[in-house]
Amino acid sequence: MKNFFILLFSSVCISLGLNLFVLPTHIINGGVFGISLIIKYIWGIKVGHIMLIINTPIYLLSFSYSKKYFTNAILGLVFTSTAIDLLAPLNGLFHLPIITSAILGGVIIGIGVGIMLRNHISPGGVDLLALLFGKTLNVNPGIIFFY
Repeated sequence: MKNFFILLFSSVCISLGLNLFVLPTHIINGGVFGISLIIKYIWGIKVGHIMLIINTPIYLLSFSYSKKYFTNAILGLVFTSTAIDLLAPLNGLFHLPIITSAILGGVIIGIGVGIMLRNHISPGGVDLLALLFGKTLNVNPGIIFFY
């Protein structure tokens, strides 16, 4: 039950940061989120759907490495993708300067991703790779992100 609430809270944080601050100002994130945003801006496809498609090879890698990480990552991706698409109507609710939107969006998304990573859950992409490499190398995933 604890993981459910962690997933729900983290996914909503990521979704709010994305829909309230990143998408309205057309800011680009890094990693799979960034690629998903570029595709959304160009072709208008929902970010959650794009994330599911792009993450498939990374999930296959995690499945071969650890069933627990794979299961947690699938749950993280499903919750996050669903929350992003469900909260899409919030896009454009605030009209803030780009720098303010970038800071607020980054902080809120960072809180969501950080809580997930702290509990060995991942919304996918580079986050999942950092968890896998961190476990393999016995290093904190945050250090992997830094490099």
